[in-house]
Amino acid sequence: MSSESRALCYALAAVLLWSTVATAFKVALDFVTVSQLMFGASVFSVAALAATLRVRGELRQALQRFWSDRGSAFRLGLVNPVLYYAVLFEAYDRLPAQVAQPVNYTWAITLGLLSVPFLGHKLTRWDLIGMLLGYSGVVFISLAGKNISGTLDGFGLFLALFSTILWAGYWLLNARDPRPPIVGLFQNFTYALPLLLIWMLATDGWPSLNSWQPWAALAYVGVFEMGITFVFWQLAMHYTNNASRIGTLIFLSPFISLFLIHFVLGEPLQLMTFGGLGLIIAGLWLQQQMARRERGIKS
Repeated sequence: MSSESRALCYALAAVLLWSTVATAFKVALDFVTVSQLMFGASVFSVAALAATLRVRGELRQALQRFWSDRGSAFRLGLVNPVLYYAVLFEAYDRLPAQVAQPVNYTWAITLGLLSVPFLGHKLTRWDLIGMLLGYSGVVFISLAGKNISGTLDGFGLFLALFSTILWAGYWLLNARDPRPPIVGLFQNFTYALPLLLIWMLATDGWPSLNSWQPWAALAYVGVFEMGITFVFWQLAMHYTNNASRIGTLIFLSPFISLFLIHFVLGEPLQLMTFGGLGLIIAGLWLQQQMARRERGIKS
């Protein structure tokens, strides 16, 4: 198999798996609480990342550096998974999945905003147009959500938007992290486990695991949302010679996700949801493509 074919396979696997996570979140939250989902899924995520590192021959390195890397691991682990998923899962608990998922997808637009004060970047006119389109899409999707439930949980919407700040901030911090990406994820999640355990026991206690459904929900979210899907995407970027072309595949994910939300969760799809998502995708495309051209960078 050629290098580009491998990249395409890994990228499509990541996109398909990411497309299922909004549905998986809502299903999981039918069986466990937010804190239980965070701890249980993180345990499975650590196991999946450890297995991945073992296959890649990097597990020994990750364990040998475990104490010396404690500062970065604890700091980044506090953001992801602790704060980020606490906010994101609570948003999913409060909102229809077809609202929470596209709103969370605007994290890339938030990243552009945060790069101004933290990295000294300057916003171009295409950045501003992209942001306007993206956040207009959020308004459309919010109105669509209100049509579904009759009301819109304002705090839930705030949490979904706040999750984009946490996720964008995580990647800004991660960009300065010298650790190998998968090693860093494994260490971050491992350092986060005691905090998540304490929070779960202090609030909700142990989940009821007397049937297969909660086990399956925790395992699926931990392995495929918080674990190996990031590995698939990184492998796709490693094998490709055209990162921009592979990167555009990620735009398929939210559209596939909407249909899964409809067929699995039974949420009626709203035309305004597709319109809002279209605005978000257009805003992201303008940010990533047109802004690069204006800066004289070939995509």
